[in-house]
Amino acid sequence: MKISLQKVIILLVLVIGNFLGAISFSAVPASASGEGDARWEWEFKWSPPLSEPDRKDGGWQRLDSLRELPRPAHHDKEAWYRTVVPGLPEGTPALLLKKVYGERIVVYLNERKIYEQARSYMYDVHKILLPLRPEDEGKTLRVQIVSEKERNRIGIGGEVLSGDYASLLKQYVQSNMDDLILGSSMVFLGVMMLIPALFMRKSHLVSWLALTAVLTSIGVLILTYSPLLYSLFNRYGQCFLVIYDMALLTLLPATTFFFEKTVGTGYKHLIRHFRKFQVVYSAFCLVLLAINVALHDRLIAIYDLFSVKTLGYLIILQVVLLIGSSIGYAVKGNRNALIFTLGFAVFGLTVMVEMACYLGSGGKYELFWWKWGVLGFAIALIAVLGQRFAQNHRQILIYSKELERFNTELQRSEKMEIISELAASVAHEVRNPLQVTRGFLQLLEKKSGSKEKEYLNLALEELDRASGIITDFLTFAKPEIDQVQLLDLADEFRHIEGILIPMANFQGSKITSRIPPGLYVQGNSSKFKQAFINIVKNSIEALREEGQILIWAYAQKHEIVIHIQDNGEGMEPAELARLGEPYFSNKTKGTGLGLMVTFRIIEAMQGRIEFKSGKGIGTEVVVRFPKADGPKG
Repeated sequence: MKISLQKVIILLVLVIGNFLGAISFSAVPASASGEGDARWEWEFKWSPPLSEPDRKDGGWQRLDSLRELPRPAHHDKEAWYRTVVPGLPEGTPALLLKKVYGERIVVYLNERKIYEQARSYMYDVHKILLPLRPEDEGKTLRVQIVSEKERNRIGIGGEVLSGDYASLLKQYVQSNMDDLILGSSMVFLGVMMLIPALFMRKSHLVSWLALTAVLTSIGVLILTYSPLLYSLFNRYGQCFLVIYDMALLTLLPATTFFFEKTVGTGYKHLIRHFRKFQVVYSAFCLVLLAINVALHDRLIAIYDLFSVKTLGYLIILQVVLLIGSSIGYAVKGNRNALIFTLGFAVFGLTVMVEMACYLGSGGKYELFWWKWGVLGFAIALIAVLGQRFAQNHRQILIYSKELERFNTELQRSEKMEIISELAASVAHEVRNPLQVTRGFLQLLEKKSGSKEKEYLNLALEELDRASGIITDFLTFAKPEIDQVQLLDLADEFRHIEGILIPMANFQGSKITSRIPPGLYVQGNSSKFKQAFINIVKNSIEALREEGQILIWAYAQKHEIVIHIQDNGEGMEPAELARLGEPYFSNKTKGTGLGLMVTFRIIEAMQGRIEFKSGKGIGTEVVVRFPKADGPKG
């Protein structure tokens, strides 16, 4: 554990140094002849079993490049590399082999063994840093590579560098620093996302946890796929591989589930069915993984078939299915699908191409580019979930406004019902005494002098106003439309204009009407006129000097729409909200009953009324009625 702790400390120091930008390199390529520094000349040969002595003429061949692995025959499971150490600089020289493929690596300097690492698990990528001494010049450096499994690669397949030990140590770690930084960041983000999950509603929690599982799994995959971990902590390699497989088997169904919850279930719920299959298949692979670990890799061939080869084809199928479904949803206008498509396309296509290369090469291809699409994909997933939350928030606001509107309508309906019952029970009883009183006042008027007549006329006017209020009450209490007939809007408004144009002209205002013939509604002519006389009269009373009222109508789908617009004083939003309430009026002697009656008449004719107004701008009234067919012929 002491050695592992030292490695962790070195790794943390180098990570900090990488962030501070203080890392510099002075390494020189120690490549084969024809590459970089020609002082290092490498030779290679396939070797028989280890018991056979190494002969001087044992088939060594000079290498022009170390970039490509040699192609072994079926019986070749051991490879040898050798080179003569050239002149080394003073200080602490070293040699860095960036990628060596094999299960067991042994390095000799002449006959002295200076390095050995053996792995019993299925990860064959090694990073080797060999410290040397200036007095090692002229000695023969030999690298023995053994691989017992035919599917594994074998040989030195990457760049070899020589230089100062401190500089090479930094590069040794930094060559995979992007994996460590990106992977640990994703894991940290996934873990931190569990904190707000404690305070989320159930409707959001499922999608949030799915995204958490996706981000954490991706981070674990990047970390456990990095060769640096296996080089620094070789003894825990088997644990890293198990964690890698568990993360992969979690990521696949979690990604599909996240898509299902945020975008959709796909054509005929295909995404949902595939996700259920993935859950079962992942559970099966995890059980097979546990059994294989317990039996010390005795079932590795069977496990490799299901968790590598078969799973590779399922990953390609999943990518095609999700990309196809997201494109389909995006075409239909789903914004979440569009974001998911953009993020997943890069990542998914990269994975699909690399999996095809991996399967086509028989497992020899090393996955590399997939992790670069991870960051964009993760950002897209977060954006999808953010968009989903924003959409839900907007929907809640809409529902709140609808609830407020329904509550207002309910209160208004209750008020109207109370007033209706009150009007029906009281109006007749009040009208009779008023009529009797008016009759006696008329008799007194005939026998009175001029001074008394003035007071009696004033009393008669107030009695008439009270009688009008009672009439409005009765109309409000009984808004049912009797004698329903077909009304031509052009004819009805011609009569309304004849009544109200003199009143508008008296105030110096103008009424302009554009009602085309052929617009019909069903209703009672007298009550229709009463409703619109009230509306237009209110507009006239709101006009200032040289005011104007514009009336127009048109057919729209299955409705007749009537507009009455004035350029009068206008109203504040608070005043608009109270229109139709009893006893609310902007006029000095107004009772608000006229507009209340108008609302009831329009409602009884199955119409709708809407007011648009601004203080100092004017008011526009929009009334909609169901469209009626014209007279036959």
